Amino acid sequence: MSRGWNTRRLDLIEVFLLLAFVGISVWFASGYLRVHPESAWLRAHYGPERHSEHSEEWVIRSFFDERPGGFFVDIGANHFRRFSNTHYLEKELGWSGIAVEPLKQFEADYLEHRPRTDFFSYFVSDTSDSETTMFTLESEPLVGSAKKTFTQRWGENVVELSVPTITLNDLLDGQGVTSIDFLSMDIELSEPQALAGFDIARFRPSLVGSEAHLEVRQQILDYFAEHDYVIVGAYLRADTENLYFAPLPG
Repeated sequence: MSRGWNTRRLDLIEVFLLLAFVGISVWFASGYLRVHPESAWLRAHYGPERHSEHSEEWVIRSFFDERPGGFFVDIGANHFRRFSNTHYLEKELGWSGIAVEPLKQFEADYLEHRPRTDFFSYFVSDTSDSETTMFTLESEPLVGSAKKTFTQRWGENVVELSVPTITLNDLLDGQGVTSIDFLSMDIELSEPQALAGFDIARFRPSLVGSEAHLEVRQQILDYFAEHDYVIVGAYLRADTENLYFAPLPG
Protein backbone atom coordinates (compact mmCIF):
# COMPACT_ATOMS: atom_id res chain seq x y z
CA MET A 1 0.00 0.00 0.00
CA SER A 2 2.74 2.41 1.01
CA ARG A 3 4.88 1.40 -1.97
CA GLY A 4 1.99 1.95 -4.39
CA TRP A 5 1.30 5.40 -2.96
CA ASN A 6 4.99 6.32 -3.21
CA THR A 7 5.24 5.04 -6.78
CA ARG A 8 2.23 7.03 -7.95
CA ARG A 9 3.46 10.15 -6.20
CA LEU A 10 6.81 9.81 -7.93
CA ASP A 11 5.10 9.50 -11.34
CA LEU A 12 3.08 12.65 -10.76
CA ILE A 13 6.17 14.58 -9.72
CA GLU A 14 8.01 13.38 -12.82
CA VAL A 15 5.14 14.45 -15.05
CA PHE A 16 4.98 17.84 -13.36
CA LEU A 17 8.73 18.37 -13.68
CA LEU A 18 8.68 17.29 -17.30
CA LEU A 19 5.88 19.69 -18.15
CA ALA A 20 7.63 22.48 -16.30
CA PHE A 21 10.87 21.77 -18.14
CA VAL A 22 9.13 21.76 -21.51
CA GLY A 23 7.32 24.99 -20.71
CA ILE A 24 10.48 26.76 -19.60
CA SER A 25 12.33 25.49 -22.67
CA VAL A 26 9.65 26.73 -25.05
CA TRP A 27 9.51 30.09 -23.30
CA PHE A 28 13.29 30.46 -23.42
CA ALA A 29 13.54 29.35 -27.03
CA SER A 30 10.81 31.71 -28.19
CA GLY A 31 12.45 34.59 -26.35
CA TYR A 32 15.80 33.69 -27.90
CA LEU A 33 14.28 33.75 -31.36
CA ARG A 34 12.58 37.08 -30.77
CA VAL A 35 15.53 38.86 -29.17
CA HIS A 36 18.89 37.31 -29.92
CA PRO A 37 21.74 38.59 -27.73
CA GLU A 38 23.30 40.51 -30.64
CA SER A 39 19.99 42.19 -31.40
CA ALA A 40 19.41 42.86 -27.71
CA TRP A 41 22.81 44.59 -27.51
CA LEU A 42 21.97 46.83 -30.46
CA ARG A 43 18.57 47.61 -28.97
CA ALA A 44 20.13 48.52 -25.64
CA HIS A 45 22.67 50.87 -27.22
CA TYR A 46 20.64 52.40 -30.04
CA GLY A 47 16.98 51.70 -29.23
CA PRO A 48 14.46 50.90 -28.26
CA GLU A 49 12.77 53.06 -30.92
CA ARG A 50 13.60 52.71 -34.60
CA HIS A 51 12.13 53.62 -37.96
CA SER A 52 13.38 50.57 -39.86
CA GLU A 53 11.29 47.42 -40.04
CA HIS A 54 13.88 45.23 -38.33
CA SER A 55 17.28 46.04 -36.80
CA GLU A 56 18.60 47.87 -39.88
CA GLU A 57 18.73 51.31 -38.29
CA TRP A 58 20.60 50.03 -35.25
CA VAL A 59 23.09 48.10 -37.42
CA ILE A 60 23.82 51.16 -39.56
CA ARG A 61 24.33 53.40 -36.55
CA SER A 62 26.59 50.80 -34.98
CA PHE A 63 28.72 50.28 -38.10
CA PHE A 64 29.27 54.01 -38.68
CA ASP A 65 29.54 54.75 -34.96
CA GLU A 66 26.97 57.58 -35.25
CA ARG A 67 29.19 59.38 -37.77
CA PRO A 68 27.52 62.54 -39.10
CA GLY A 69 27.38 63.86 -42.63
CA GLY A 70 27.60 60.73 -44.76
CA PHE A 71 25.99 59.88 -48.09
CA PHE A 72 23.45 57.08 -48.66
CA VAL A 73 21.64 55.49 -51.57
CA ASP A 74 18.31 53.91 -50.63
CA ILE A 75 16.98 51.50 -53.29
CA GLY A 76 13.36 50.54 -52.71
CA ALA A 77 13.01 53.48 -50.34
CA ASN A 78 9.19 53.46 -50.18
CA HIS A 79 7.71 55.63 -47.37
CA PHE A 80 9.85 58.56 -46.18
CA ARG A 81 9.73 57.39 -42.55
CA ARG A 82 7.82 54.13 -42.00
CA PHE A 83 10.22 51.19 -42.28
CA SER A 84 12.90 53.56 -43.58
CA ASN A 85 16.55 52.55 -43.23
CA THR A 86 17.78 56.11 -43.86
CA HIS A 87 15.36 58.42 -42.04
CA TYR A 88 17.49 58.51 -38.89
CA LEU A 89 20.66 59.15 -40.90
CA GLU A 90 19.19 62.29 -42.43
CA LYS A 91 17.17 63.63 -39.52
CA GLU A 92 19.55 62.94 -36.65
CA LEU A 93 22.99 62.67 -38.22
CA GLY A 94 22.70 65.15 -41.08
CA TRP A 95 23.34 62.67 -43.89
CA SER A 96 22.19 63.34 -47.43
CA GLY A 97 21.43 60.93 -50.19
CA ILE A 98 19.29 59.48 -52.93
CA ALA A 99 16.02 57.58 -52.52
CA VAL A 100 14.82 55.43 -55.42
CA GLU A 101 11.26 54.12 -55.41
CA PRO A 102 9.06 53.11 -58.38
CA LEU A 103 5.86 54.27 -56.66
CA LYS A 104 5.77 57.99 -57.40
CA GLN A 105 3.04 58.53 -54.79
CA PHE A 106 5.76 58.68 -52.12
CA GLU A 107 7.59 61.59 -53.74
CA ALA A 108 5.54 64.41 -52.16
CA ASP A 109 6.38 63.30 -48.62
CA TYR A 110 10.09 63.14 -49.44
CA LEU A 111 9.93 66.67 -50.81
CA GLU A 112 8.20 67.87 -47.66
CA HIS A 113 9.92 65.88 -44.94
CA ARG A 114 13.28 64.77 -46.37
CA PRO A 115 14.94 67.91 -47.85
CA ARG A 116 18.41 66.33 -47.88
CA THR A 117 17.20 63.36 -49.93
CA ASP A 118 16.72 63.47 -53.70
CA PHE A 119 13.81 61.23 -54.72
CA PHE A 120 13.72 59.37 -58.04
CA SER A 121 10.81 57.29 -59.30
CA TYR A 122 12.51 54.35 -61.03
CA PHE A 123 12.77 50.61 -60.81
CA VAL A 124 16.49 49.86 -60.42
CA SER A 125 17.42 47.02 -62.74
CA ASP A 126 20.10 45.78 -65.16
CA THR A 127 18.86 48.00 -68.03
CA SER A 128 17.92 51.66 -68.38
CA ASP A 129 15.31 53.42 -70.51
CA SER A 130 12.93 50.49 -70.47
CA GLU A 131 9.82 49.54 -68.58
CA THR A 132 8.98 46.67 -66.29
CA THR A 133 5.86 45.46 -64.55
CA MET A 134 5.58 45.90 -60.83
CA PHE A 135 2.97 44.34 -58.58
CA THR A 136 1.78 46.01 -55.42
CA LEU A 137 -1.22 45.73 -53.11
CA GLU A 138 -4.08 48.18 -53.37
CA SER A 139 -4.52 48.14 -49.59
CA GLU A 140 -0.82 48.24 -48.69
CA PRO A 141 1.59 50.04 -51.06
CA LEU A 142 4.52 49.14 -48.80
CA VAL A 143 4.33 45.71 -50.43
CA GLY A 144 5.65 45.71 -53.99
CA SER A 145 7.71 43.46 -56.23
CA ALA A 146 8.42 42.65 -59.86
CA LYS A 147 7.36 39.12 -58.95
CA LYS A 148 3.59 38.76 -58.80
CA THR A 149 3.78 35.58 -56.73
CA PHE A 150 5.82 37.42 -54.11
CA THR A 151 3.24 40.19 -53.76
CA GLN A 152 0.45 37.62 -53.58
CA ARG A 153 2.00 36.24 -50.41
CA TRP A 154 0.72 39.32 -48.60
CA GLY A 155 -2.71 39.73 -50.13
CA GLU A 156 -4.99 39.14 -53.09
CA ASN A 157 -5.85 42.69 -54.20
CA VAL A 158 -2.83 42.95 -56.50
CA VAL A 159 -2.37 46.06 -58.63
CA GLU A 160 -0.25 45.87 -61.78
CA LEU A 161 1.87 48.90 -62.73
CA SER A 162 4.23 49.73 -65.56
CA VAL A 163 7.32 51.55 -64.23
CA PRO A 164 10.50 52.94 -65.87
CA THR A 165 13.80 51.20 -65.26
CA ILE A 166 17.30 52.54 -64.72
CA THR A 167 20.62 51.02 -63.80
CA LEU A 168 22.23 52.18 -60.61
CA ASN A 169 25.33 53.17 -62.61
CA ASP A 170 23.31 55.48 -64.86
CA LEU A 171 21.43 57.01 -61.95
CA LEU A 172 24.57 57.74 -59.94
CA ASP A 173 26.50 59.05 -62.95
CA GLY A 174 23.61 61.33 -63.81
CA GLN A 175 23.74 62.82 -60.32
CA GLY A 176 27.51 63.17 -60.24
CA VAL A 177 27.93 60.65 -57.43
CA THR A 178 31.43 59.21 -57.14
CA SER A 179 31.34 57.41 -53.79
CA ILE A 180 28.79 56.02 -51.33
CA ASP A 181 28.94 55.49 -47.61
CA PHE A 182 25.83 53.33 -47.22
CA LEU A 183 23.83 51.48 -49.86
CA SER A 184 20.46 50.02 -48.85
CA MET A 185 18.62 47.56 -51.10
CA ASP A 186 15.12 46.28 -50.40
CA ILE A 187 13.46 45.40 -53.71
CA GLU A 188 11.81 42.05 -53.03
CA LEU A 189 13.72 39.47 -55.12
CA SER A 190 15.07 41.96 -57.70
CA GLU A 191 18.38 42.58 -55.92
CA PRO A 192 20.42 40.44 -58.40
CA GLN A 193 19.15 42.46 -61.38
CA ALA A 194 19.93 45.74 -59.62
CA LEU A 195 23.43 44.57 -58.71
CA ALA A 196 24.06 43.53 -62.32
CA GLY A 197 23.77 47.18 -63.31
CA PHE A 198 26.06 48.45 -60.56
CA ASP A 199 29.84 48.89 -60.73
CA ILE A 200 30.53 48.40 -57.05
CA ALA A 201 34.31 48.64 -57.52
CA ARG A 202 33.92 52.19 -58.82
CA PHE A 203 31.57 53.53 -56.14
CA ARG A 204 32.95 51.37 -53.31
CA PRO A 205 30.22 51.73 -50.62
CA SER A 206 31.56 51.31 -47.10
CA LEU A 207 28.52 49.26 -46.11
CA VAL A 208 25.79 47.55 -48.12
CA GLY A 209 22.63 46.32 -46.44
CA SER A 210 20.55 44.05 -48.64
CA GLU A 211 17.39 42.14 -47.95
CA ALA A 212 18.14 38.53 -48.84
CA HIS A 213 15.15 36.28 -49.40
CA LEU A 214 15.97 32.61 -49.82
CA GLU A 215 15.17 32.62 -53.54
CA VAL A 216 17.95 35.11 -54.37
CA ARG A 217 20.27 34.84 -51.38
CA GLN A 218 22.96 32.80 -53.12
CA GLN A 219 23.05 35.17 -56.09
CA ILE A 220 23.56 38.09 -53.71
CA LEU A 221 26.32 36.26 -51.85
CA ASP A 222 28.05 35.34 -55.13
CA TYR A 223 27.98 38.93 -56.37
CA PHE A 224 29.67 40.34 -53.30
CA ALA A 225 32.21 37.52 -53.10
CA GLU A 226 33.17 38.14 -56.73
CA HIS A 227 33.71 41.83 -55.97
CA ASP A 228 35.85 41.38 -52.84
CA TYR A 229 33.18 42.17 -50.29
CA VAL A 230 32.64 40.11 -47.16
CA ILE A 231 29.70 39.63 -44.82
CA VAL A 232 29.92 41.69 -41.63
CA GLY A 233 29.66 38.80 -39.20
CA ALA A 234 28.81 40.97 -36.20
CA TYR A 235 25.30 41.49 -37.55
CA LEU A 236 24.49 38.02 -38.89
CA ARG A 237 22.31 37.05 -35.94
CA ALA A 238 21.27 40.56 -35.02
CA ASP A 239 19.25 40.93 -38.23
CA THR A 240 18.24 37.68 -39.90
CA GLU A 241 16.25 39.41 -42.66
CA ASN A 242 19.20 41.25 -44.22
CA LEU A 243 22.82 40.67 -45.07
CA TYR A 244 25.48 43.35 -44.54
CA PHE A 245 28.62 43.56 -46.66
CA ALA A 246 31.81 45.60 -46.38
CA PRO A 247 34.87 45.71 -48.69
CA LEU A 248 37.88 43.60 -47.90
CA PRO A 249 40.65 45.72 -46.39
CA GLY A 250 43.49 46.78 -48.62
